[in-house]
Amino acid sequence: MTQNFTRPITSDAAALQRLQSLNTIGTISYVLHLVVAVGAVVPGGQFGPMLLIAALVLDLVKRSDAEGTWHASHFRWRIRTVLIAAALYLLTAPLWVLLLAPGWIAWTCISIWFLYRVVKGFVAMHKGHAMPSPADAAP
Repeated sequence: MTQNFTRPITSDAAALQRLQSLNTIGTISYVLHLVVAVGAVVPGGQFGPMLLIAALVLDLVKRSDAEGTWHASHFRWRIRTVLIAAALYLLTAPLWVLLLAPGWIAWTCISIWFLYRVVKGFVAMHKGHAMPSPADAAP
């Protein structure tokens, strides 16, 4: 007897459509984050904070749709990444006033960290894995 692998595992069409929709939204958001992250790391490649704001608004508006699914962890991951990066950029902004090199080094490190988080989340989402929550890291 052969199995039919063309049919989805779940018979609930609405749940499957919801997960596909969340995957599409997640992909769009991660791509926007990725464009911004690469632009922040590549000299002269600033593609603009407007893309990041668009991705953040998309995540904030659509995160309630993901409640109860593994996609919810990705919405939390992307929102936290943007907020932490923004706080770090603001915290290190005075370094640009003092000297150019410390500000450039700090912002380059933050941008690389941001790029790492975006790529890590994007890869995990396409593997169907949830992102760890901060509570998971606590002892």
